[in-house]
Amino acid sequence: MALTHDEIAMMKEHHSSSYLLLSALLFFFFVTWSSSGSLLSIWLHQEVGLQPGDTGIIFSVLSVSALFAQICYGFIQDKLGLRKHLLWYITVLLILSGPAYLLFGYLLKINILIGSLFGGLYIGLTFNGGIGVLESYTERVARQTHFEFGKARMWGSLGWAVATFFAGLLFNINPQLNFAVASCSGLVFFFLLVRLSVPGDTQALSTEGEKSNIKLEDALRLLTLPRFWALVFFVVGTCIYGVYDQQFPVYFSSQFPTLQEGNAMYGYLNSFQVFLEAAGMFCAPWLVNRIGAKNGLIFAGMIMALRMVSSGLVEGPLLISITKLLHGVELPVLLVSIFKYNSANFDKRLSSTLYLVGFACTSSVIATVLSPLAGYSYEKYGFAESYLFMGALVFCTTFISIFLLRASKPASEPLLTKSSAV
Repeated sequence: MALTHDEIAMMKEHHSSSYLLLSALLFFFFVTWSSSGSLLSIWLHQEVGLQPGDTGIIFSVLSVSALFAQICYGFIQDKLGLRKHLLWYITVLLILSGPAYLLFGYLLKINILIGSLFGGLYIGLTFNGGIGVLESYTERVARQTHFEFGKARMWGSLGWAVATFFAGLLFNINPQLNFAVASCSGLVFFFLLVRLSVPGDTQALSTEGEKSNIKLEDALRLLTLPRFWALVFFVVGTCIYGVYDQQFPVYFSSQFPTLQEGNAMYGYLNSFQVFLEAAGMFCAPWLVNRIGAKNGLIFAGMIMALRMVSSGLVEGPLLISITKLLHGVELPVLLVSIFKYNSANFDKRLSSTLYLVGFACTSSVIATVLSPLAGYSYEKYGFAESYLFMGALVFCTTFISIFLLRASKPASEPLLTKSSAV
């Protein structure tokens, strides 16, 4: 049945309102995250006095907590559909980010283990777990109201860039200023979420706005699908970029005569990189729609491998900066491709579970294992040799994934109810 003029106008209004509010929510989520966490490794090293090995332990605890959060968050959000209950919970954690980081630093000075447990749990539950909820929620709304996820996610990158630009400067004045900015940004996130309402037609609301009829066995059935494990294998390799990024600020700042100069320059570099990432988020849907989701994943993986290997081969802040900027190309294509790949090959009702378990949760598992190993490798072999090994590992898994991932699902094949060939 053809839509009336009033119905078309209402759909456009809903599209505009949902896009603007979700873009703003992503912007301020990343402002909060960047203000409190973009210089985390530098803060732990310079202010708290931890060595790379100790920092690796903290990131492992963070990854474990994010792992459990992502498993639970994904299933809960799929059950909730377009309801905002989980986002409200994350909002409270965002507002408390400033006090939480101050307590984190205090506990680390008393006892590294207790501090690591508290900090890892808080950061994992709030940011590493929470971002997947917001991104998957945005993607779900984008499908209903017909806008590209990447164009909304672009504003998250801009939020990170804006906050990081000032983070290095504020850090040199007083690191606690960044934590104050984080909590204030969390309050803005709260007021935006109050205004967010995602209306839709009767059919859309019956499948998305109401509680979904997803059952635990539906989610567990994913484990029987070979194509799910093919995706996990790809993620196992490419998620190493998170381990690479954890202590990169320490390596970069060491390239300068003083730590203060290095901190400020890293803030500028990270801001410029994320501005490139934001531009990439705007362009990535166009690219992925033309080359396909599978090719988008492979392309992102190869760029990632190139970035890591190059970081291990080049010397000096200028060339190291250039390799870091490749992140602005790889991440937009990776995020847009992963959502489109999941949508094409799996049950759309499980979009949050697929993203949070198949991508984010797998990343946390690998980070849990590799973070302490990376910390040990940095101390024993140095950053450059460690980056060469990471890059080689990413290249191998991406190359194998060329033969494991598939371009599209056969039209006659069930998305979930039966096992299938990769």
